[in-house]
Amino acid sequence: MMFHPKLGAAALALAAVLALPGCISFGAKPPAQLLSLSAEQKVAPGATRTGGASLIVADPEAPKMLDTVRVPVQVSPTSVAYVTKVQWADTPRHLFQQVLAETIAASGSRIVLDPGQYSGTPGQRLMGSLVAFGMDAPSNSAVVTFDAILAGPAGVVIAKQRFTASVPVGGPIDATTVGVPLNAAANRVAAEVAAWVATTGQ
Repeated sequence: MMFHPKLGAAALALAAVLALPGCISFGAKPPAQLLSLSAEQKVAPGATRTGGASLIVADPEAPKMLDTVRVPVQVSPTSVAYVTKVQWADTPRHLFQQVLAETIAASGSRIVLDPGQYSGTPGQRLMGSLVAFGMDAPSNSAVVTFDAILAGPAGVVIAKQRFTASVPVGGPIDATTVGVPLNAAANRVAAEVAAWVATTGQ
């Protein structure tokens, strides 16, 4: 079997590189932190509600910029960056849906049903779009904006309204400072939506 000297040298070089610890990385490194959202208003353990209108809270739509586990930073009207060393544990639209559903259920205005189990159940449906869910660099704040749509059993739109909240960041925007203000802004929007649902389409 013939051995080409150039191929042999390349193989030796590759082997030397592979032998060096820390020089080759297979796959992306995990982020320093995983963020989630937590509803400030929760259904009390053992609470039972019967009667009244039922409501399914659907996952909101989101543009590609937001439909990711990365945390966006609006640097200017035409420029977006992402916070390094941190990401969401799930997509923001799904995490926000969970906060919305829990907050509305805790308010007692509707019997909130799981969309995965009761998608065909007659009742109202809360849908919408996340317009903003991230950091705003010029104002150094977390911003959450949600366009809510409340529809009846036949899919007819009952009402539509935009809700937004802005919470200042306590320091520079980085992996350690974005979680708390984003959670606070999401809960403010969820509470306003819950109050709106309670007085709309009854």
